[in-house]
Amino acid sequence: MGWSTRAVALGLGALAAVLVIMPAATAPAAQRYCPDAAHAQPAPVPATLVAAVARAFQADRAAVRDAAFVRCVGDRLMGCYVGANLICDKADTRRALPGATAWCREHPDSMIPMAATGHATIYDWACRGTNAVAGRVLQAVDPDGYIADNWKQIR
Repeated sequence: MGWSTRAVALGLGALAAVLVIMPAATAPAAQRYCPDAAHAQPAPVPATLVAAVARAFQADRAAVRDAAFVRCVGDRLMGCYVGANLICDKADTRRALPGATAWCREHPDSMIPMAATGHATIYDWACRGTNAVAGRVLQAVDPDGYIADNWKQIR
């Protein structure tokens, strides 16, 4: 074996030794984040989870940093990406809304737009005369009170 061949063999042997001595890879960032009761409420996506959330929503990483949230549901990491009509806060399950009431006073017998009800409501709203009426449920609510369809399991 020539000098260069021996050096390569020694180098590969040293690399193998380093690989054996190094601890196993740490758990993915999502596993370190959940479960943790401190992370049960929506929070901006930590830098260590941006890539995973971006993949889940097929979104740009910069957009995820600006418009997405994560929370733990037990050991599951859930993500929400804010959109035109998507909210990541708790659902509004009230059957009387001041904005809907005000709308109906000025627009009797009409449908009530989300601009008046807010985007967190789970009901289809309409005016019966000047009374705001919550109609059928449009959005399912998860056990924690969030609009279920707005949250996706990241892992």
